[in-house]
Formats: sequence, C-alpha cells, structure tokens
Amino acid sequence: MIAQAFLASTAIILLSFVSEDAATISSSLSIFGGPLSWPLGFATCFAGIWLGDLGLYWLARYLGKPVLRSRWIARFADADAIERCQEKFNQHGLLTLLTSRFVPGTRLPTYLAAGLLSMPVARFALVTAFAALLWIGGVFAIAELLGAHALIWFSFIQGKIAAIVFTALLVGAAILLLGKVGRAQVFIRRWTRWEFWPAWLFYIPVGVYYLWLAIRYRGFSVPTAANPGMATGGFIGESKLEILNELRGTSPEFVAEAFLLDGRTTSDRLLSLHGLCLQHSITLPFILKPDVGQRGNGVRLIRSMRGAFEYLEQVNAPVIVQRYITGPHEVGVFYYRFPGASPGDIFAITEKTFPVIVGDGARTVEELIRADSRAALMAGTYLRRFASRRDEVLASGQIFKLVETGNHAQGCIFRDGMHLHTDALERAIDEISQKLPGFFVGRYDIRYEKEDDFKQGRNFQIVELNGASSEATSIYDARNSLFSAYRTLFRQWKLVFAIGAANRLNGHAPTSLTTLWRNWRQYSAAALAYPLAD
Repeated sequence: MIAQAFLASTAIILLSFVSEDAATISSSLSIFGGPLSWPLGFATCFAGIWLGDLGLYWLARYLGKPVLRSRWIARFADADAIERCQEKFNQHGLLTLLTSRFVPGTRLPTYLAAGLLSMPVARFALVTAFAALLWIGGVFAIAELLGAHALIWFSFIQGKIAAIVFTALLVGAAILLLGKVGRAQVFIRRWTRWEFWPAWLFYIPVGVYYLWLAIRYRGFSVPTAANPGMATGGFIGESKLEILNELRGTSPEFVAEAFLLDGRTTSDRLLSLHGLCLQHSITLPFILKPDVGQRGNGVRLIRSMRGAFEYLEQVNAPVIVQRYITGPHEVGVFYYRFPGASPGDIFAITEKTFPVIVGDGARTVEELIRADSRAALMAGTYLRRFASRRDEVLASGQIFKLVETGNHAQGCIFRDGMHLHTDALERAIDEISQKLPGFFVGRYDIRYEKEDDFKQGRNFQIVELNGASSEATSIYDARNSLFSAYRTLFRQWKLVFAIGAANRLNGHAPTSLTTLWRNWRQYSAAALAYPLAD
C-alpha cells in the first residue's frame, strides 16, 4: 500500500510538469478513494505544481538573464528600457502573477517574465504558492461538493477560458475603436481599479477559499452558527428590525429607533407611518428601508410624504421606518469575539465619505458627474438615482450630494478608519456586543457628530447591525492593493468559520442549505421591486 502511494505521488508530481491542470484533476480523484488519501493527494499536487513554478522562475532568472543582456537583445532594447520594465513589473506584477494561475496559456510567459525581470524570489514563491493553494483547493472543493462528473464539466469549461479571455480583449479593442473615446476611457479605468470590478469576478478567490474552509470545518453553512441569536446567523434573510429591537432592549442610548409599518395596502401602511411618526416624534426626513435587505438595496431618505407614498406603492415587502441620524460622519465597525472569551476585538473600521459635486453655474448635473475623476466611474448609478435632475444646471458653489447611504455599491467612498480606534471605543463596542444575546461577529453601521466623542465610545448611534455575511469594508479603500484586500477577507472568513464551529460544538446547529436557498430565493424575488437606494 505504501509502495502504491509512493508511485501514485511520484506520477502526480511528474504529471504536473507536463500538465498542471491534468495533475490537479487527477489528484482530486483521491477524494473518492484509491492509493492516495485526499490530504496526501492535495499535498503531492501542490508540491509538483509549486516546484514546477519555481523551476520556470529559476530557468528564466539564471539562464535567461545572460540572453537578455546579450548584444543581440541590446540592438532592440537598451539597458535603461529593460530596467524600466523590471521596475514596472515589480510594482504591478503581483496581480498579473495571481491572475495567470486561473487563465490558461498565461502562466508560462508570466512566470518567465518574473524570472527575467528579477522579481524577488520570496515574493514570487509566496504569490505562486498562494495561487496554487487557491487553484487546487477550488478543484478539490468541486470534486467534494459536486462529484466526479463535475470535474469533466470543469475540465471542458476551463479549456475554453483562454478563448473567452481572447474574445473579451477583442471586444475591449472594439470599444476603444468604435465607442466614444471618453466613455471608453472610463470603462478602462473601472477595470483597472479592482474596487469597481463586478462582484462575480472579485469574489472568485473568496468563493474558492470559502469552499476550502467548508471542507476543513466539515460544513458549508457553518458560518450561520456564528451568531445563534440571529436568524441564519445574519447570513441571509434576517430581519433588520428584530436585530435593532434586540439592541434597543440592551443598549437603547446607542440605537437609532426603527419601527415596522403595519398593513397590507399602501393606504394602510401610510396611516401606520403617520401614526408612528406622531407617537415617536419622528420628523422628516426619515429613512424607509426593507426589513430584509443586502448591500443597502432599497434604502431611501424620505423628504416628503409624497416620497413616502411613492416608495410604499413600489415596495410590497415589509418596510421599516427609522429615525434619520444626520451624522454627519458614518463608519462601519467590524467586531468579533470567540464564545467563552472576553473581551472581544475590533477587526476593522471603515470610514465612509459621501461624495459631492459642486456647481459652476454653467454645467449640468450629468456633465459635472462625468467630469469628476471618481464620480465618472459610478456615473451609471448616480444618473439613475438623479434621472429627473441630470439636465439641471447647478448654481456656482452649490453643493450636490451624490449618495446618502453608506454603501460602496451605491457610490459611497470607503477609507480605512483604524486611526479612529481607541481602547475606549473598543470597550464600548464590546460592552454593547456582550449584552446582545447570541452575537459574536458582524459589522455595526454607526453615525456620529464629533470624532472625539466617537473615539471615547460615546454619543454615537447604531443604524444597522449586520451578521455573519457582512464584511470588513475597509478593503475598498483605493489605497489598498488587491492582495491586501483578499488577505483581509480570508482572515475574516476564517474567523467566522472558527466562531461558527465553536458554537456548533456548544450545541448550536448551523442553518440547513435548504433554508438558506429558500431565504435567498425570497429575498431575490422581493428585491426586484426595491427602488434604487439613495
């Protein structure tokens, strides 16, 4: 048996030198039995792929460099040009190196370029090891969750990726040649700034890592046990009002009041809204938002009762009214605590900036948005939001606020806010959290007026608390690299899984996949009628 395992391991390593994809798929079959256990198959495949990557790097750096410095090459590129290429690659090559692992046909030239242009060996080894672990973990997760037949489908699709990428490049070139130059430039800028990538693309590595954690912790829905006091742990389908009411019951001085509108018809809910405003002294403007929502969908700042009528006429799902906290500052504070441990910790703070444009007495709202270097990247969102005002000419000096909700997807600007972290703030957040039954990890969305008060843990208002599926949104700071964003998200999900697993050991069963799927279907259907958020 040992001899068979040795021979099988050797075969996988040798196969990885010929075809890394074939070696990965072959080793993933160890999940279904054979001479190799799946951990040994995983480790063997990783060793073969990583050694092959390092071998390519070594060949290019120590055998190819003399060629690069030869007189023949010098006829086409001088030493200064080569040095500039080396500097540029070392500055921006990490993303290229990571991406090449997932795009067939790009690994060989990218790895050779890394060696020829003298990327530091430690950096190359770390990035390629990380990328290989993501790749192999993803294939093993597919085999475990979907079965051996899925590998055949995956192999077929994976073989088409190069053609898809080539087609995308052709489409991009066509846009440059045939489209309007200004719009094409905005398109390119959006795609060169990862914070504006579509979610399905950005979260591919996170999804692969999630699958790996699911295998490691033996359960896809383990995170739903992270907060036993919330429905699904705050993963999907939880009631915002229930969470806010729990907070009001334990820390009322820190919570912005919110109430559910009663009634089935628009008229009944308008009467309920009117009554709640009178009873609790809620004045215009106030917030209306769905009781179940994600990523700020459907959140509106209501400035008139006519606006409230139009909102309720459109949204049939349960709606809550919340007192508007003027701020003017808003942050997201991501907190975690392990069961039985004390105190908890602040994992990240996101400082939120609400972008504005300033009128000049000549240009329209649309022209000002498209002229702003950052607003132009979110022009589609802003112009849908202000469709009725896009042709309005703003007076000179007039300030026009582009977004009201502190959500990146709606156009808010996020910055790393850990400079706001103090021991006093951490104690205040920990005290609020420990009073909340069954809460261990999530993000508080908080508004406050004075920075000094906030740092001292006083005079702030919680407008929302998100559970297990929330994220440390400080990653969207434009100053962060893509690598650092993924590193933060991987640390966060590892914490969520670990807390969920600890609660599972304490008798809190994770939510079933059937329930999660049903909640997602219900939310997705309701969200179709949600208005564009402010």
